[in-house]
Amino acid sequence: MKSVTIYTSALCPFCWRAVNLLKKKNIGFKEINVGMNAKLRKEMIQRSGGVTSVPQIFIDEQHIGGCDEIMALERSGKLDGMLAV
Repeated sequence: MKSVTIYTSALCPFCWRAVNLLKKKNIGFKEINVGMNAKLRKEMIQRSGGVTSVPQIFIDEQHIGGCDEIMALERSGKLDGMLAV
């Protein structure tokens, strides 16, 4: 399984939804809360090519996008393939 990183912030319903999808699928992930940490938020923005909203999701080093994008990948059946080694 590839590594998954998700940048989140507290009280973000889109973050909650994306995290719950990963948990439901038993996908291990690293969650980085950028809510009150300017350094981590800057890291997220740089990795995502300038996107400032959360969540921002990465599979290995590939930027997937946010909640809408990961949900679309799941609905289309492509998420599992992206996570396979």
